[in-house]
Order: sequence, then structure tokens, then C-alpha cells
Amino acid sequence: MAKRLKDSINSSYFEAANALTSKKARRRIVAYVESYDDIYFWRTVLSEFENDKRYFEVMLPSKVNLTRGKKSVLMNFLEGEPLGKDMIACVDADYDYLVQGRTAQSQRVLESPYVFHTYVYAIENFQCYAPSLHNVCVSVTLNDHRIFDFREYFRQFSEAIFPLFVWSIMLYRNGNYPKFTISDLNRIADPGGFNVQNPEPSIANVKRKVHTKVSDLQRHFPNAKEEYLQTKEDIKRLGVTPQTTYLYIQGHHLFDAVVSPILSKVCNLLRQERQNEINRATAHKTQKRNEMTCYENSLQDIKAMLKKNNGYMASEQFRRVQADVRRYLEG
Repeated sequence: MAKRLKDSINSSYFEAANALTSKKARRRIVAYVESYDDIYFWRTVLSEFENDKRYFEVMLPSKVNLTRGKKSVLMNFLEGEPLGKDMIACVDADYDYLVQGRTAQSQRVLESPYVFHTYVYAIENFQCYAPSLHNVCVSVTLNDHRIFDFREYFRQFSEAIFPLFVWSIMLYRNGNYPKFTISDLNRIADPGGFNVQNPEPSIANVKRKVHTKVSDLQRHFPNAKEEYLQTKEDIKRLGVTPQTTYLYIQGHHLFDAVVSPILSKVCNLLRQERQNEINRATAHKTQKRNEMTCYENSLQDIKAMLKKNNGYMASEQFRRVQADVRRYLEG
């Protein structure tokens, strides 16, 4: 009981607190998020809407027991202590957006005016937004040479996994997901053996694995053709396209197993290119050594830069998140 009392800070409390403050004071809106990394992302979303009348405080759901995660963020809503105009929940969409209310959690995420979601699977998918990845390489290596076409690669990668992704959403919608889990999809959506100069075999590898699994699922569900086609058209209506499927697969897998390894190989080549330029320079040894030290001290960590990447702000999906917040504030 004591724990529940400590954790039950809800919208009524914040509304009352705002009412007691000076009329000239800014209204505080508390935004609960899932994890530490989410704080920076949702601060990026919400900062645009702060003014002399309101501000947001982005925080984890509990300072008492350090609980984190989506269920913890939604706890007040799930237990009947409603969110409200002074307390909102900001969560990853996961599959809740695309299953479109087939589960209780999906219904709550989609129907509450005080719950905001990412539309893409998670914040990591935004951080891996393909048009922004060259800039991440530049921030890591300080080399602006475009040696790899990220947009084209992730277009082909998305087209390769799209047929299997439709199966995944369909099976999660109809309750047959144990037959093909998100973890199963992740294993197939792992390019493996990526080569910067010759990326085509990695795409071919994914296509081969997808074809094998699709054939297997077709044998297990021989009467699913109509449902599959309906699901395909439905998720397209929701914004998923064959060219952008990478934004909707599990974010941690995309970040850790797909994008980070690719960035590592691209950045290694860019670093080597810059170091070779320094070594070829017509300068005495001491100057070269100092220049190399200066350059190496300026290099950044790939995953750290990727987590701070906000190039996704130009994406259609991010603008949809902003539009939801705008409607809530204008309502």
C-alpha cells in the first residue's frame, strides 16, 4: 500500500499544483517516458511547444523504485488513475500502432488523448533514419566524403524484408505470433557479412532468408492469402512502405545488429582515408605526428553519436508525433 501511495502521483495532483501557483507562472506538464535514453528524444519533441505559458518536465515513471519500461509508464492509465492535461505518457509504438487495437495495450496507446507514441517501432529507429546516417559518419570521423549510399541500402534492405514483415504484423494481429515472433524476424533481418564496397551480397542474403521463411509460413497457413493482402494494404495506409520497413522493425535490433555494424565499417574507412591524407602530407615528422594526434583526439564514439542523432526531425513520422502533441495542446 505504501508503495502504491508513493507511485500514485497522477494528473489530479499536477492539476492542483498548477492551480495553486501564480497566474503568471508557467504551467508544468509532466511527461513520463520509458527509459533514460527516451528523455532526450521526448525533450527534442516537446521543446518546440514550450512558451511563456507552459513547459514540460520529462521524467521516468518512478523515482521511488526506479521502475522503467512501457508498462510502468502506462501504470496509472492501466490502473484507472487517468492521465490528463497536466500529465502525459510518451512511449515507443512497438507493434501497438500497427496491430491497431487488437490487444488491450494497443487500444490504450491509440485511444487515449494523453498517450503519445513514436509511430515507428521505437526511438532507435528514428536515430537510424537513413537520410541522416551520413551526417553521423561526419560527426564521428570529421570526414565528409560520401563513400556509401545509406538511403539506397536501407531502401533495398526494407524491400527485402517487407514481405516477411507483413506476415509478422498479420500473425501478431490474429494471435498466431508464437509461430513467428519478433525475435524470429530479427534473425532473418540480419544482413551479416556486410562489405562497404560490395553491399549487394548482404541484401541478397536477407532476400534468400526471407524467401525461405515466407515459403514456410505459406505452408503452415495455406488459407492466409486474403488476410495477408488485407494486412499489407492496411499497414501501407498506416504509413509503412516497402521502402521504409526498417523504421518499423524492432529498434534495438536495427540499432545494434544492423546499423551500428554498418556505420562502424564505413567510419573505419573514412578514418583510414583521413589518416592516409595526413601521412601523405608534405610536412616534417613532428608536424605530422601532432596533426595525427589532434585528429585522433577529435574522433567520436559511433553509438554515442547515433544516440544523439536528430536528423530524423525531417521525417514524416516525426512530424506525425509533433502533430499529435499540437492537437493535444490546442484541444
